[in-house]
Amino acid sequence: MGIFAQTEHQPHNLLPRDGIVYYYGKILSIKEADDYFHALKYAIVWQQDAAIIFGKTITTKRKVAWYAEQPFAYTYAKITKKARPWIPILVELKKLVEERSGENFNSCLLNLYHDGSEGMAWHSDAEKELKRHGAIGSLSLGAARNFAFKHKKTKEAVTQLLEHGSLLVMKGTTQAYWLHRLPPTKRVSMPRINLTFRCIHQGHQGHTD
Repeated sequence: MGIFAQTEHQPHNLLPRDGIVYYYGKILSIKEADDYFHALKYAIVWQQDAAIIFGKTITTKRKVAWYAEQPFAYTYAKITKKARPWIPILVELKKLVEERSGENFNSCLLNLYHDGSEGMAWHSDAEKELKRHGAIGSLSLGAARNFAFKHKKTKEAVTQLLEHGSLLVMKGTTQAYWLHRLPPTKRVSMPRINLTFRCIHQGHQGHTD
């Protein structure tokens, strides 16, 4: 889908302690980011996300999709998802994120936020299926949104604006010591697609029957 935008941006650690978060800024040109956004909007099999809260299944407006190199099972919010196989556009973006971050990924959880009213509550990505202290590469397309971190003990806070076509990587002990969220906002009326490339342990495969 064209030549990737080149940048000399050298990231620094956004966190003051107990973890590593690099923000690479825009790694795609505006046109490339626009093209990928529109392609993903129609190529991905989107589904409304669900969570079990106090024994009840709650469906969110936000839509999600789970893809991987194998039919990995991934459980969060007490709901288990089985990965769909990679499609070419995701493989292309995975390679870009791997080249920029120096990390390797075998899966991708995508989120589609229709506008600023949809967000994500405080959480850490520490599910048993994920590689311990593994990296998560977060590629943002669409509306720019603030992304917030909060230390679990000291309550220190860090906020980073995630731009259209930008990459953020969380790694090291970040998930052990920090929570993160995407705060809702009334100031954003446009949609956003977020791709979080992850590494799942090879043993967590769903049944194929």
